[in-house]
Amino acid sequence: MRKIITNRQFDEERALYHSQHADITDCIFAGPADGESVLKESRDINVSGCRFSLRYPMWHTDGFTLDRSDMDELTRAAIWYSGRGKITDSRLHGIKAVRECFDIEIENSDILSEEFGWKSSGITLKNSAVTSEYLFFDSRDIRLEKVKMKGKYSFQYVDGLVIEDSDLDTKDAFWHSKNVTVRDSVVKGEYLGWFSEGLTLINCRIEGTQPLCYCKNLTLINCETKDCDLSFEYSDVNAEINGHIVSVKNPRSGRIIADSVGEIVTDDPVMECRGEVVIRR
Repeated sequence: MRKIITNRQFDEERALYHSQHADITDCIFAGPADGESVLKESRDINVSGCRFSLRYPMWHTDGFTLDRSDMDELTRAAIWYSGRGKITDSRLHGIKAVRECFDIEIENSDILSEEFGWKSSGITLKNSAVTSEYLFFDSRDIRLEKVKMKGKYSFQYVDGLVIEDSDLDTKDAFWHSKNVTVRDSVVKGEYLGWFSEGLTLINCRIEGTQPLCYCKNLTLINCETKDCDLSFEYSDVNAEINGHIVSVKNPRSGRIIADSVGEIVTDDPVMECRGEVVIRR
C-alpha cells in the first residue's frame, strides 16, 4: 500500500522524514518554522505539483520522481546524495541544487543554480535550460541533449560527457576534462577546453578567443570557428575546419586543415612543436 499525502503544508524540521512508498501531491513545503530536510532519507516517493521554499529537502533520497514542482531560491542544496530519480517539468532555482547524486534524469526543466551537479554520476539533462557557474564540476558519465546552457567554468574535471544539439554560452569550459564528445552544438566562450584529454567536437560552431590549448588527443570534425585567435597552442590535435581561423599558434602535434587561416604564429615556443597547418586549395 502506498501512502497518499495531498494538499497539505509542512514547515517543521524533517516533516516527512524517511517517507517510504509515498505519493506526495500539491503540497507546500514552506512556513514560519523554516524547518530543514523535510524529505530526508526517503525511499520510493513520487512528488508532484509541490512548492518548496525550505533548505535541504531531498537528501539521501533513493528512488524518486519530482514532477511539475517548484524549488525556489530559498531551497538551497535541494537534492544531495540521492539516486535513481527522475525530474520533469520542474524549476530548480536554489544554489547547489544537485550534488553527489547518481542515475538521475532531468527533462523539460528550468535550472538556475550555481555549482549545479557537482561530483555526480549518470546524470542526463534533456530539453532544458540551465544557468550555472561550475556546472557538473568533477562529475562522471553525464549526458546533455537539447540544452540551452549559460554560465562560466562549466564541465571542469568531468570524465565521460556527451553533449548533443545544444547551445553552450560559457567560459573556461572543459578544463582538465576527459573523454568528452560534443555534437551538432554551438560552443561559445573564452579559453575553451584547456588541458583537456580526449575532447572531440563534431559538426560544431566554436566561438571565442584562445580556444583548445594544451589539449591531448583533441579532435575536430566538420567544425567551424568564429573569432578564434591563437588557437591550439601546445595541443596534440587533428582538426577539420570549414571556413576561416583567425590564427593558429604553435600546435604541438597533428594536423589542422582549414579553408583559410589569418595568421600562423610560430614564435618563441617553450616545447618542440611539429603540428601542421594545411590550407585547402
